[in-house]
Amino acid sequence: MILKGTVTAEQAGMRLDDGAKGLFPGLSKSEIRRIIDWGGCTVGGVMVRVASRTLKIGDEIYIGMLEPKRRVELVYTRDDILYEDREYLAVNKVAGINCQRTPYQLKGTVEYAVGIYLKSMGIDEPARVIHRLDAGTSGVMFFPKNKRAAKYISNLLKMGEVEKRYWALVVGIPDEDEWRVDAPMARIGKFRYGVVSAGMEAHTLLRVLVKGRGSTLLEARPLTGRTHQIRVHLATCGHPVIGDQSYGGYAASRMMLHCRSMAFVAPDGREVSAMAPVDNNFINISEDYGIKLPA
Repeated sequence: MILKGTVTAEQAGMRLDDGAKGLFPGLSKSEIRRIIDWGGCTVGGVMVRVASRTLKIGDEIYIGMLEPKRRVELVYTRDDILYEDREYLAVNKVAGINCQRTPYQLKGTVEYAVGIYLKSMGIDEPARVIHRLDAGTSGVMFFPKNKRAAKYISNLLKMGEVEKRYWALVVGIPDEDEWRVDAPMARIGKFRYGVVSAGMEAHTLLRVLVKGRGSTLLEARPLTGRTHQIRVHLATCGHPVIGDQSYGGYAASRMMLHCRSMAFVAPDGREVSAMAPVDNNFINISEDYGIKLPA
């Protein structure tokens, strides 16, 4: 929920937290300060994280009410890092959190947590998000540590030269053990994408890993990087991802899509790769469908 208010003469000259309390009486001052700290407040369209900011008449204030489940104090330590060298690091994104900042959330995102980790390592660089995972998807996310590395891996991603392998628990048992989906995609709603003949080309390789009771664990290799590509292509095949009710999947406590690994070749010829373990929830839901995950 988004709350909006405009600073009047009564709030002009006040601190942001005091003025917001006058504009939004249903919120406590401590809650307003928490929202500001988490990056959920904008003044004049700009995120403000300083509660003492002075207001002026006409300022438009937006307050984003963040669901409690998204208020995760996400912190990465060296033990949490899947891969790290001088130019790249990889982390295992948890299902249910955002990979990057939104207009009303900064803290609790992978981007913010990686930025804090870099600072703790003495690296004065921002966390650059060069590829994304949907909030419901877990798994490998790579971050470059400098502009040069960011440009290099971004170009590899555009050219399809980063190998990405996902695990997807889907509805039904496919007729084939391996197949390829070539289906162009486009946005068909505010939060939905679909196969559209005039859309952008999209290609996905699919392979059966384990068959269960009315469900299958697949490996998906996207050769292009369209938004919701794997989810849409699987739904088009009649095998939506379990937990992905937006595209016809059965209800579950999480979306059963996990970026298992990513790999690419660095400029010096060495292979850079990371593999992410799945969480206990993924394991338990898979076992409910009679599927034991591969080692």
